[in-house]
Amino acid sequence: MTYNFDPDRWFDSRRLALDARRARGELTEDAYQAELEGLERRYEDMLSRLDKPFELSDTPQNPEPPRRE
Repeated sequence: MTYNFDPDRWFDSRRLALDARRARGELTEDAYQAELEGLERRYEDMLSRLDKPFELSDTPQNPEPPRRE
């Protein structure tokens, strides 16, 4: 399976949306900063998970060959 998620593109699109909300007057400067900090935390958390190898917790690391009956 190919995973084509681009975290930088995700962050940039969310940041642009946040900037637009501020420009329209929907967010005060304090609210904007709080939203931006939350967005940056989510981005950093996402990056930390993407940097790890994918594992299924219930899958044995050294699976036995299938049994023949």
